[in-house]
Amino acid sequence: MSSVRVGRETKGRKGKGVTVITGLPLNTAGLEALAREIKQRFGAGGTVNGRVIEIQGDHRDAIVEFLAKMGHNAKRSGG
Repeated sequence: MSSVRVGRETKGRKGKGVTVITGLPLNTAGLEALAREIKQRFGAGGTVNGRVIEIQGDHRDAIVEFLAKMGHNAKRSGG
């Protein structure tokens, strides 16, 4: 089982940070459904970009906890 990584990125976003979720073993429809659920739960915007979910703002700890409750092996990455 691959681990899901939850990190923060500002590159190419004019200094605005986004929470980036990578490594989810889901298809495109599954990623979009999970992104929708995360956006509603945390009151944030976001998108699915390829195999990566991007959520506006820094929600790393809360998202790791949320994904762990769903049964994913989620870990925080980066600083």
